[in-house]
Amino acid sequence: MSAQDVSDAMNEGTFTALRTQLQEAATAFADGPGALEGILLGIVDDVDRAVREPLEIFPVCHHSPASALAMARRLREKQPKVVYLELCEDMAPLLTELRNCRLPVAVQAFATEVDGFPAEWAPLSVVAPITEASAEYQAIAYALDTPGVELVLVDRSSDHVFQWQERDGTAGEPADPDAPPADAEAALHGDAVGVEIGDLRPRFAELEEHLLRHGRVRHWSEWWHQYVELPLGDSDHDTYRQVMLLIGSLFRRLAPGDPHRVRVDEDRERYMWTRMRRHLAATGTDPADALYVCGAFHAASRVAEFGVHGTDTFEISPPSATKWQHGLIPSSHAAIEAQFGLAAGSVSIAATQWAKNLKRTRVKPYRLAGQAGTKTRKKTAKAAAPAPAVEPAASDKLTGFLQRPPVLDRLDEEELLGWSVEIVRAARRNGYLASTADAIAVFETSILLAGMRDRAKPTPYDFQDAAVTCIEKDTVPGRRDVRRLVEIMLGGDRIGQVGYDALPPLARDVHDRLAPLNLRLQQRGVQRALLDMASRPELEQCSDVLWMLRHLMPHGAARPIMGERKLGERSIQESWDLALGTHQRALIELGYEGVSIEQVLEQRLRRTAYGPQATTATVLRAVEDATLYLRSRRLADELGRRALEVLATERSVDGAPEVLRRVRGLLAYYRTSEPALPQWIESFVTTGYAHYCTLLPTAFTDDDASVRQVAAMLGFLFSMESLALSLGCDRNQLELAVAQSHPEDPARTALLWAAKTQLGTLSRADLRARCDELLGNPLALPAYPRYLSGFLHALEPVPGLADFVVEAVSNAFARLPDPVLLPWLPTLITTLRAGGADLTPLLIREAGRVFPG
Repeated sequence: MSAQDVSDAMNEGTFTALRTQLQEAATAFADGPGALEGILLGIVDDVDRAVREPLEIFPVCHHSPASALAMARRLREKQPKVVYLELCEDMAPLLTELRNCRLPVAVQAFATEVDGFPAEWAPLSVVAPITEASAEYQAIAYALDTPGVELVLVDRSSDHVFQWQERDGTAGEPADPDAPPADAEAALHGDAVGVEIGDLRPRFAELEEHLLRHGRVRHWSEWWHQYVELPLGDSDHDTYRQVMLLIGSLFRRLAPGDPHRVRVDEDRERYMWTRMRRHLAATGTDPADALYVCGAFHAASRVAEFGVHGTDTFEISPPSATKWQHGLIPSSHAAIEAQFGLAAGSVSIAATQWAKNLKRTRVKPYRLAGQAGTKTRKKTAKAAAPAPAVEPAASDKLTGFLQRPPVLDRLDEEELLGWSVEIVRAARRNGYLASTADAIAVFETSILLAGMRDRAKPTPYDFQDAAVTCIEKDTVPGRRDVRRLVEIMLGGDRIGQVGYDALPPLARDVHDRLAPLNLRLQQRGVQRALLDMASRPELEQCSDVLWMLRHLMPHGAARPIMGERKLGERSIQESWDLALGTHQRALIELGYEGVSIEQVLEQRLRRTAYGPQATTATVLRAVEDATLYLRSRRLADELGRRALEVLATERSVDGAPEVLRRVRGLLAYYRTSEPALPQWIESFVTTGYAHYCTLLPTAFTDDDASVRQVAAMLGFLFSMESLALSLGCDRNQLELAVAQSHPEDPARTALLWAAKTQLGTLSRADLRARCDELLGNPLALPAYPRYLSGFLHALEPVPGLADFVVEAVSNAFARLPDPVLLPWLPTLITTLRAGGADLTPLLIREAGRVFPG
């Protein structure tokens, strides 16, 4: 008989006594054997099956201090040669860069352009956050710093994450519009899909509600802390392992059975076991020398592929053609809580519990050599020792654990008193009128709440409730409420940072080019940068980088306080508020798009210009940005030709005001800075002249076209007329277009009269006579303000009518009755505000010339 057969025979009777007790309990409670007995005995079978597996399965919970402590202890005992870890297999090359970061950080897979997935899903992002108080980090640190140990990631790749979502039609769903906005720390992961490493939470709503109600707690994180974390913190390896397997099996068997989620869970288990068997066969590794780290939910798997002797029927599909970029992004406790649905402050409390566990048990954790924020290890870890051929069979630890009453920790008055004093001090700093009496009240209320919840020692959650009750009262005077202050005091929302050496080339290039500013750009928070290019010309390059970052990164990453960049203008002094450390994730994701910010900006401008939603106005804006930020005549000419193509295909005048504004600015820039106009802008003027002449008669009668848009069309035609005629256009085309226009709306009629005046077909005297006729006709008086609105818009194409418009408005104030004049005043104000930059100074200057001082 082989050693494996002997071990299996010894383990068969391990849980016989527990099976008998559960069978009797099921018969008594359910009044006969049935479904309950099947569930209870099935849980024991799951635990027994996982314990007897030759490849040791180590079940963990996501960011659990108890799991991390048990992992560190087990790694020092077993010294495995191969560690299989439940993490996306394509993220393996990034793990060595963790030593250059300050935890928590997240390993990210990112794809800006998709090939094989729906285009509306882009960009694709998958993150796996890692904290020091997690079993995954302990396994990674042990494997990377121990000679002769191999770390193998066995979970589905990032590409398969979206392949399986596409297969089940669950990706691309819109976010909840009623969800409250996340704060900056909670949004560090963006809209990325989180990899659920060791996700352990009941999927049966009634079960979770039952546990919370009978545990007298408010949320799942508090229940887990009280009934799992604390009891398992001091348990031995076999007890920890069997209890975690029991919990995973319980939650699995009581899951509601969502077809998609069950299919994904089982496929992930098939995927991981298939990968592990292939690796064992390829390397000849003895399963006794390996350790499989996975979530407790997956450790209790019942798929046919389970185990080193499972079936090999699962086919792994090839990856799509999407090109994935990988990197590290900063994470935070709040971001982890928001992404995985944990209670606010639970990860911070877990970090505090991890520190307490290490101090109490004196277990030496694994840390990557050179890890930021940790002490340098003086000695290199010993080489992996060979594991024994047959380890002693695990005994039944579940029966004793389930029958043992909960251990009541004695009240640590000194710790609780320190908490109470500290929270009052923090509250006073944040505007609360807290006093020593409040500290005493928090202390006593914490003990009272713990007693009501059947525990002798108040937990951090009891203390948090007591602090909110005794200090916050009814108002929050400062930016932070008391609940947030407790989270900060008990561990804080620790925010990670990716080190310089772990940044992508683009991010390192940005830091290098901004080095003359002498700022600590990786530090979080806002820093003020002062640039005096007159005395230090080398700062002009920093200015160029900052303006490009302002265009590419979120608002607040680089914000100009003094100085501006316009066509033909350059500031000699600038002042900036920089927060590149706070927006480090956005800077890192820029590195996934290119190797320099110039390349990324050029790609984005091209994507905007050639996109399906591109309009003439947006392409002209891209031309302006290419000139402003890149100073690239080549790119500007290319995008200008693209603007010409888009203009020829447009059949509406929606973007006419912006087209007019940008073309005027580009023309003024080229006339002052270039010896000759570019070929594309000459073609744009001639094409635009013919294009708007063709659309003009329709626009005057189209209800979808506003008066401002029609005025912008006329502004383009009249302001570009001299250049267009010099390039070969025919003025008769404009005259025919105006003659064919027959508007019915009073505002557009006034606009047409102004156009005819500009063309010379309507004299000033005739125009004044028509206005006097309208004022003299009682039936036309109610419509007269709308004519005046048209004349105000006419100042855009025909600024020479400013004196006439001032006269018309003056006559309106003098002769219109109040019931007509007063309702029109809001329309007058909004019209002037919309075109205030150009219209209001013109009217004020003309009024000052006409009227007495």
